[in-house]
Amino acid sequence: MGRDREASELFAVFYPRLAGWCRRLVDDDETAHEIASEAFTRLWARWTKVEEPRGFLYVTAANLVRDHWRRQERERKAVRRAGAQAAPHTVQTDPSIRLLVQSLPRRLRVPILLHYYADMPIREVSVLTGRKEGTVKADLHAARELLRVHLRRSLDHSF
Repeated sequence: MGRDREASELFAVFYPRLAGWCRRLVDDDETAHEIASEAFTRLWARWTKVEEPRGFLYVTAANLVRDHWRRQERERKAVRRAGAQAAPHTVQTDPSIRLLVQSLPRRLRVPILLHYYADMPIREVSVLTGRKEGTVKADLHAARELLRVHLRRSLDHSF
């Protein structure tokens, strides 16, 4: 029972500190709490094997923050790249682009996510989807056209 009490005390003392530290790094309360919670979840999974829980928590949280930053950067690049091809002056300011991409049919959404969000070359997207490169290019073109139509409608309605 001593180990359970120790875990409880550790959580009470370090969760607020860890979440605050994460908050300063990611500039978002919800994400900071998700990262801190995930770090504790990983600690609990290895609880009997971890000699220095505090160090484990901060190293784990730092790795999760780094992953978060990488995802954000990939997303920013994907939006810039897709926007440059779809509508150069509007995609960066249109917050609904993510929702639009999510609403694309799967055959168009998957290549867009792999090519623009995961920054994979067309050849790799072709291999992963089991489609010919020409088909992937056609799907990317079709998806960009849908994005372009949506963005034009958004612009027409905003003026």
